[in-house]
Formats: sequence, structure tokens, C-alpha cells
Amino acid sequence: MNTPSDNSPVEQTVLSNQVLPDTSTETNPATTQVTDGASNNLNTALNSVSGAETKADISTIQTNSSDILDQTINQNLDQTLSPDLASHYLDPIIKMIDVGGPVVWILIALSVFSLSVIILKLWQFAVTKPESTADINLSLEKWRRHDPAGAVKSLRSDRPVSKIIAYAMHGVTEQQDQALLQEELSRQANHLINQLKALLRPLEVIASLSPLLGLMGTVLGMIVAFQQMEAAGNNVDPSVLSGGIWQALLTTAVGLAVAIPVATAHSMLERKVERTAILINDYVTQVFTCPLSQTKVTLAVKEHQRAA
Repeated sequence: MNTPSDNSPVEQTVLSNQVLPDTSTETNPATTQVTDGASNNLNTALNSVSGAETKADISTIQTNSSDILDQTINQNLDQTLSPDLASHYLDPIIKMIDVGGPVVWILIALSVFSLSVIILKLWQFAVTKPESTADINLSLEKWRRHDPAGAVKSLRSDRPVSKIIAYAMHGVTEQQDQALLQEELSRQANHLINQLKALLRPLEVIASLSPLLGLMGTVLGMIVAFQQMEAAGNNVDPSVLSGGIWQALLTTAVGLAVAIPVATAHSMLERKVERTAILINDYVTQVFTCPLSQTKVTLAVKEHQRAA
């Protein structure tokens, strides 16, 4: 039997010359295009997925941030509106009022009344505008140009000072008796001034009375403090005396806190009334001293003298 090793050299040469199958892979263009397209699609899909995840993460972060912000705002509102916070600010005030005693309660009542009067007077001056003189100045210019009808029409009927000036112009134009006309104008002006002065006297009284009430509370508090000191005898506690002194001085502080703004408001309102009275006197005088009024009044007086 022959073995592979026993083959002849010719047979070995033939076997070596046999063509073996080629196992190397050749590059196919179609296959390359398909592979590239698939890889591109895969990358696009991965980018889309990552983008969606990123957007989802961003929206989740925004939602969480808005929730945290809402919770913080709600907590701050709850803390602001909580009864504990209100009591934190109100309790010392109530304690000071209780320590001050009835004098402080009286001063608080006076301050509330004064604030109501001040608001009422400011509203009165804002509505009537007694210091507004634009229409009066325009009317007097027409009056000096010998246009009494235009001068009267230029005045506003909703303002009391303008009404007084209009009445003066009507009286001069209709040649009324000058003495009677001046008496009537004086009456109307005094009536307006009294209306503007209304409730100013109570403000003056409160401004002068509040420090005295505070001083009285201080004196009463000092009396109580020294009575406690006397009752303690030799066992005097300095804290008792000092506590009584600051409690007594509290009423003085409250009295000054009421008196200072009330006195300021009273002076301001009183000055407005004084300026209004000066303006009325000045404008009425201009109506009578205008050449138109002087001519007509002089002619009326001369005619009256001739008739007599």
C-alpha cells in the first residue's frame, strides 16, 4: 500500500500545481454604498434619539425649576401672611399700648380723628381748587380790554373764587351801588374762607394738646414708679425703677408722634386758606380798579349827583 509520503515527485508537482480557491474578498461598489447608507441612517437615528433625550432632559429641568420656584414663592407668601409673622410685629405694638395705659389710647383716638380731618380737607382743596388762577387771569385780561362778556365767560362756574370774581364783574357791568356790591362780595368771600377753615381748629387743638397728654402720662407713670420704689423699702430693685421710667416716657413719645404731623398739616392747610383770602382780595380789587369799572362807576356817580 502506498502512503502520501510514497508519492512520486511528479505526482507531488501535479498536486502543487492544482488551483486552490481564492478566499480573498473583493470590494463591491454596490455593497459599499449600502453599507455607508446604513451607517448614515444609524447615526441619524442615534442623533435623533440623543436629541430627543436632551430635549426631554431640558424640559424636565425646566419643569422642576418652575415647580421649585412656585414652592418657594408659596412658602414666602405663607410666611408673610402667616399669623405668627403678623403677631411678631403686632405683639410689641399691643404691648406698648397696654403699658402706656389710657393716655396712649386717647392719643391713638386723637391721631385717627386727625388723620380723617386731614384727608377730608385735602379732598376739599383738591375739588374746589381755590388757588387755581388760570381762568381768572385770562378773564382779567379780557376785562382790561373792555370785553366784560368775554371776561365773565372765561371764568369757571365750578370754582368758588371764580364765582366771586364773576359776581363782581356783573355788579360793575350793571352799575350796581358800589358800597352794596362790596358788602356782598365781602360776605361771599368770608363765607368761602369760613368753609375752608372748617375743622382746622380741632387740628390746632390736637396739635397743642397731644404733648400735654403725653407729659401727663409721663408724670403719672413716674408717680407709680416711685410708689413701687417706696413700697420696696430697703430691697429696691433698680430694674423696677428703670422699667417704670421708660413706661412713663412712652406716653411722651406717643404724644409727640401725634402732635408733630398734625401741627405740620394744620400749618399747611391754614397757609392755603390765607393764600386764598389774599387772592380773592387782590382779584376783586383789580375788577374795581380796571379802567372799565372806573369809567362806568364814575359816570354813574356823576349822573346821580346831577340828578340830586
